[in-house]
Amino acid sequence: MDTNDGGTASPEPEPQIIGLTGGIGSGKSTVAKFIEGLGYPVYYSDIRAKEIVNDDPRLKEQIIELLGPTAYDSDSRYNRKVVAGKVFGNDTLLDGLNGLIHPAVRLDFETWKGRHHSPLLFKETALLFELGLNKECDNTILVTAEDNIRMKRVMDRDGKTYREIEAIMDRQLPEKDKLKLADFVIHNNEGLTELETETEKVISQLAEAKS
Repeated sequence: MDTNDGGTASPEPEPQIIGLTGGIGSGKSTVAKFIEGLGYPVYYSDIRAKEIVNDDPRLKEQIIELLGPTAYDSDSRYNRKVVAGKVFGNDTLLDGLNGLIHPAVRLDFETWKGRHHSPLLFKETALLFELGLNKECDNTILVTAEDNIRMKRVMDRDGKTYREIEAIMDRQLPEKDKLKLADFVIHNNEGLTELETETEKVISQLAEAKS
């Protein structure tokens, strides 16, 4: 173990936090799996948010206070369909809900971060730029693809209609704006082999910059 002149252990360097994002159908989750395969931890914000609304008693109380008891079903599970109906078209309720969930996810991420010892830690989230979470990251990666390719992927994967996917895309920041904000861009217009190669190149650059 390295020590300083006083004989005490040198503090462990702070890891770099890398935000990973991409619109629906971009392949963001696939890139996250490639990154894990390279040995780096990935925090899945969107998955954890879905778990935290059920697992965090205080958050549950706050959501019920905001949206009423029907926000949870008879088994005390988060009722996504009811909640979606309540916040749809109501920016005040939507902002209020996000104002409860996102701080809880942020706290959960800090706990997760403390359990991992890696020079690079990745935070995967769909709304990285929309929510200003990129300001909490040292670098950001955008996974992107042409709109028609993203549309086809989601239609094939989820069975959603063109209009349903278009509505989701409309709620996300346009790709041209994300491209201006991202530090690194991974294009996913081809196959998995090309995507994995692009991912490895970007991670290599980040690792070299950190070393």
